[in-house]
Amino acid sequence: MSDFTVPGLRVVREAVRTGSFSAAAERLGYTQSAISRQVSLMEQVTGRQLFDRHARGVRPTEAGRIVARHAESVLEALDRAQSELRDLSKHATARIRLGAFSTATAALVPRAITIAAQHNPLLTVQLREGTSPHLLTALARRRIDLAVLSGEFDVPDGVELTALTQDTLYLAVPQGHRLAHQSSTSIAALRAEKWIVGSEESHTSLLGAWTNASWQPIISHVARDWVTKWGLVAAGLGITLVPGLAIPALPATIAIVAIDDPAATRRTVLAHTPNPATHIIREALLDASAQLNVELRERLKA
Repeated sequence: MSDFTVPGLRVVREAVRTGSFSAAAERLGYTQSAISRQVSLMEQVTGRQLFDRHARGVRPTEAGRIVARHAESVLEALDRAQSELRDLSKHATARIRLGAFSTATAALVPRAITIAAQHNPLLTVQLREGTSPHLLTALARRRIDLAVLSGEFDVPDGVELTALTQDTLYLAVPQGHRLAHQSSTSIAALRAEKWIVGSEESHTSLLGAWTNASWQPIISHVARDWVTKWGLVAAGLGITLVPGLAIPALPATIAIVAIDDPAATRRTVLAHTPNPATHIIREALLDASAQLNVELRERLKA
């Protein structure tokens, strides 16, 4: 038995819709003889008569109705595929405006941009670093196309979220610190430590962790930039929290210690609008996140 053909499916569908071979020919831009030939081929494939001919046109048989019903689904799927391929071609040289909070720019975003470039060398990604609230506003106003965000927030209309990872927070200490060779520590053991934080505000100083703790951190230095924080830690001037996403970029002069507390995590998501052009970078971010999680586990074993 021969296979169904796309032209044959289109002819059967149009003939059933119009009840006429001549009307089907007009809609499809075929000649009458081409329509008859396609119907004959489809009847050979199915081994069934698909139409009853009468003076005013044609009427589908039960077999004809079955073929037409399935032809509708197949042809709609093919039309969608063609549409997606046109979008892919149209956006092959697109410029994607990607926003990300600072931790994500340390390793996750550069890795994702590299992966995306391997899949589509013509794609240009323009990075904009900022805080999650500011990036969410920029996305809602279409100033950026997608954003890597952290924390909890209200999602504006027209914005979709894709989970990237539940990022664990770790303790970063200098190699000579009393905790440097421990695999983990408790919150209670950190109470007397001097902290290097990104803000003096209590709800953000420890990256939002332990907001209900009975103690406040002893702040020795305030620095927003991660390189500055890591330099201060390496010099033995305090300890800090570092998200798992940033650990691949962490200097070897700093030791990582896990924290025995389920609250030491924060959600990392990708916010985006329904834009086909962002598909490649969305997939690249998911791949990069998975790769970094594997690398993090390997570093913690070392």
